[in-house]
Amino acid sequence: MTEQRLVPRALIVLLCTAGAVVTLSGLMAVGSIAGPVLLALVLVLAVSPLRTWLDKRNAPGWTLVAAPLALVLLMLFGIVAILTIAVAQTAKLASTYGPQFNRLLTEAQNLAAKLGLGTDQVNQAIKSFDLGKIFTFVQGFASGLLGVFSSLVLIVILLLAMCLDAQSFSRILALGAAHRPELVRALNEFAHRTRRYLVVSTVFGLICAVLDMVALFLLDVPLPLLWGVLALITNYIPNLGFVIGLVPPALLGLLAGGPKTMLFVIVSYLLINFVIQSLIQPKFLGDAVGLSTTMTLLSLLMWAFVLGPLGALLAIPLSLLVRALLIDSDPNGGWAAALISGVPPSGPSDGSLTGAPESPKAAPRRKRP
Repeated sequence: MTEQRLVPRALIVLLCTAGAVVTLSGLMAVGSIAGPVLLALVLVLAVSPLRTWLDKRNAPGWTLVAAPLALVLLMLFGIVAILTIAVAQTAKLASTYGPQFNRLLTEAQNLAAKLGLGTDQVNQAIKSFDLGKIFTFVQGFASGLLGVFSSLVLIVILLLAMCLDAQSFSRILALGAAHRPELVRALNEFAHRTRRYLVVSTVFGLICAVLDMVALFLLDVPLPLLWGVLALITNYIPNLGFVIGLVPPALLGLLAGGPKTMLFVIVSYLLINFVIQSLIQPKFLGDAVGLSTTMTLLSLLMWAFVLGPLGALLAIPLSLLVRALLIDSDPNGGWAAALISGVPPSGPSDGSLTGAPESPKAAPRRKRP
């Protein structure tokens, strides 16, 4: 028997890396189309339980399309309205609090002089804090998301098409389970994990947003309702979303009430988000995400680089989709799944990692008579 030549693993890794670079470059080139398509897909998955609920109760066929579509459009237009108000109010506040910011800079310079710090170094450091740059950062993020949502005609058409095809697509997946069981199982798991992630993030995001609004109201920070809603939206951005939602109210607290108010805003946000998002939320979220902390951060950086602010907002669902197509659909992908999730799969006691269930033990050979 001739020995079977295997492709070197280094070559496989190199080819996979090259394919990933080409694919991501293609997505970046067609980001104006890929972004709305992926957004529409996630939104349709989010409301699919409503279609299933109506189907089980023998609702008319047109309601299976109209009800989920109406719910998605309501959420979509609500996000657009909130982002529009956020952009307008941020630009307005930047010009309103300019004199207060200059006064704070003067007080900081005087305090540094009393403490005997170097005047040149302090002045250079203070000049680096530009109010316009800080507001421009927050405004640019909101404008980037608003720029994607501005193509509402394309998004609405995609949503309508996906809602029309959702029922037939579910039937096709059910029929294909016999031929491609691993792929169908991976896609169903992706849809389940995405919905669970969105539901849990929305519930705890609402709790954080309400508590943030109460804290901002008690501290007399301007526009607490707007910043609370912004905190809810940025809650879907892993790791860095909390910082983006904290910058505007903390800065307004500094301008409206001084350093003491800003400190209270920061401490309030830290306590609220740490207790809810770090201590309570993970217990309910469980393994719904299936991504380790490192992979979550890398997913955020990668998708934000490819698709901009919308990629940051959809980083987790998009990474779950990639995992379903490339790893979970592969019977031998358990080792890779364990690496990106950080959770070793249940396997033999020797510590080996396998992707598919353990194969039955081979039956002992019968002795020939």
